[in-house]
Amino acid sequence: FCMSLLCDLQTQLFGVLLAAASNFLISVSLNIQKCAHLRLALRAEPKPCYRSKLWCWGIALLGLAELGNFTAYALAPIALVAPLGCVSVLGSAFISVFFLKKTMRTADILGGTLTITGIYLLVTFAPNVPQELTARQVQNYLVSWPFLVYSILEILIFCILLYFYKIKAVKHIMVLLMMVALLASLTVIAVKAVASMIALSVTGKMQLTYSVFSVMSVLMATSCAFQIKFLNQAMHLYEATVVVPINFVFFTTSAIISGVIFYREFQSAALLSVFMFLFGCLLSFLGVIIIAKNQKEEHLKIPFIDCGHIPGQKLTGKIQPDSHCSCYVLYKPINRRNNTGTRNSNTFLLNIFKCTLNSCMLMNHSIN
Repeated sequence: FCMSLLCDLQTQLFGVLLAAASNFLISVSLNIQKCAHLRLALRAEPKPCYRSKLWCWGIALLGLAELGNFTAYALAPIALVAPLGCVSVLGSAFISVFFLKKTMRTADILGGTLTITGIYLLVTFAPNVPQELTARQVQNYLVSWPFLVYSILEILIFCILLYFYKIKAVKHIMVLLMMVALLASLTVIAVKAVASMIALSVTGKMQLTYSVFSVMSVLMATSCAFQIKFLNQAMHLYEATVVVPINFVFFTTSAIISGVIFYREFQSAALLSVFMFLFGCLLSFLGVIIIAKNQKEEHLKIPFIDCGHIPGQKLTGKIQPDSHCSCYVLYKPINRRNNTGTRNSNTFLLNIFKCTLNSCMLMNHSIN
């Protein structure tokens, strides 16, 4: 019994380390993709992102990280793997300070400290449950009364939210991210089931022939696809500094609840362990919120003559600096009627002169 418990603890610890490393790798891959997009924007002749080697490396790292996360769900409880998504936010802040040379603020230090403390409490007081999950166990969990009641409530809430989203055209961030969280709870249930059955099959205990494996695979793919749809909608309508912390809190909460109800992860846990685990979740939530709220884009600290405010014909197909952000924008031609041909000609020459001046400023700023 002691050897079996020790083996379970070692497996769970490996799953924790794998999840943490995978989430950090996600932050690295996203920063690599961002760097690739910025380099492509500076090119005189734009090309698709998939033709950039740097962007392809970023996508490859992202795929590897998601594979690691998928494997971690087979090795550790959902209640432990899901909150470790905060490592990705912490990793992005680390990369921004040490590699992108952004200024470290007091909020970053406070948020990082709270997040690390929360992770320590999560790992220390996480539920110790057997990680060997067979297809027959998944079948029994699917028809259990707690999960059936939970599923009915979740479907009702989702239908109400979907009614407001589709019929009433309510695009509030809480509506969108609550739908994402409800779908995410099904996703993590299916991911753990599929990953565990694959892991057992690799060791020689074939589980892939059971029909429940196909059911959970379809559930995983479907819920994940709709989850991405609503999350993209939220990212399109709201700032990332608002979406990221709210989505993390909602996703983690729904994942923990689904793990408790479906896989009964806290069934034999002591009250103190449950309290300290929830306290660790709260600290990680606060840390992510503080870090994300202070992740604002830095403006270019050089003066610009904004070509967008010059009357007349704008330059067609030229990448021009935008004074309100640190990126380049491609202005589309806008035809305007002028009173005289002389005014149109003079304005066009003024456009060329001022945009040339902006380009010189940018080159000088980049050299310095």
